[in-house]
Amino acid sequence: MKWNLFRHQTTPMVAAKPTGASALTVTPAPVALVSGDNSTEPVSKNDAFDEIKNKFLNEIDKIPLPSWAIIAIAVVAALLILTCCFCIVKKCCFKKKKNKKGKKGKGDMGMKNLKGGEVCSASGGCFLPDIIYNCNEYELTVGILQAADLLSMDSGGTSDPYVKVFVLPDKKKKFDTKVHKKTLNPVFNETFTFKIPFQEMGGKTLVMSVYDFDRFSKHDVIGEIKIPMNTLDLAKPIEEWRDLDSADQEEPEKLGDICISLRYVPTAGKLTICILEAKNLKKMDVGGLSDPYVKINLLQNGKRLKKKKTTVKKNTLNPYYNESFSFEIPLEQMQKIQAVITVLDYDKIGKNDAIGKIWVGSKSTGAGLKHWSDMLANPRRPIAQWHPLQPEEEVDAALAALTAKK
Repeated sequence: MKWNLFRHQTTPMVAAKPTGASALTVTPAPVALVSGDNSTEPVSKNDAFDEIKNKFLNEIDKIPLPSWAIIAIAVVAALLILTCCFCIVKKCCFKKKKNKKGKKGKGDMGMKNLKGGEVCSASGGCFLPDIIYNCNEYELTVGILQAADLLSMDSGGTSDPYVKVFVLPDKKKKFDTKVHKKTLNPVFNETFTFKIPFQEMGGKTLVMSVYDFDRFSKHDVIGEIKIPMNTLDLAKPIEEWRDLDSADQEEPEKLGDICISLRYVPTAGKLTICILEAKNLKKMDVGGLSDPYVKINLLQNGKRLKKKKTTVKKNTLNPYYNESFSFEIPLEQMQKIQAVITVLDYDKIGKNDAIGKIWVGSKSTGAGLKHWSDMLANPRRPIAQWHPLQPEEEVDAALAALTAKK
């Protein structure tokens, strides 16, 4: 009954048709046409937007991923785009300022030198050390912090600087920083310690020399700083910029001489090296003497084959050894062998310091090559010869250059 009543009420609204002329003027079709004519443009835009939206949603629905995964991917992509934009803006805005700061090489410390002016007033550059003396431990701690505006020593307009630190007058301990490639404004941040009693500090001079590293020749000195300890107030740390002074190329330091004997027996393939004696060795100990011993290294193509060493001679600068060492080397390998002989100062505490080196072999030069050639020309006969000791770094550089050529 109720359903019939509902149908009776709704049917006249849809299907009832009036009679007469009024039916022609009140048809729904003209109303729809007028309504469509008055709003044609807005409807078409909304339809276009809806169509694009529907297509986009349909395409997303085709992706075989859950909705949360699609949203996560969209968020990550947006973050990546924002990060790239930030990096581009930062690079464009701050690049000029950063380059200008790096050119000066003055770091973030903003230090002033002793004269109260700019950090570097000298044409050869300047240097920032950090000096601390511990009275309880008798330790002088030297911090090699940085340098700025160094002289260019290479053809490319740069240098490969490193710093050598030692204390005069003994020069027993020498420390080298790491080499910084192709820069005039190196930052080292390295620390070295010297054991010096307080009563001896007044007679010491701290030396910090800046060198340009060269793999195949002698290292050139860029500049140096010499600080007499009696001019410092050791009760407080000292950290201040100092101008580098020009340093004259040092004359070769006399390290002493060593006499060795070489003997080779081709039929047995036996090489004998006899360490006979040394004289006028460099003073390495505080008392003005040394505790020298000799180490022998046989090298082939830059690699160590065998090593030997003599006994230690206490408190002398003119040790006598007369100790022989034999090595089995076939004749065909003799042209590839180099013998490196090093005189060292023995130290119970710490590293044994090298006094000097020599190098004999078929690829050697000067006295080393002559001695080796005389040995091969006189088989089974011991050939003795004196050799002046050379600085350790010079011999090592020559051996490195020989290995690099191969």
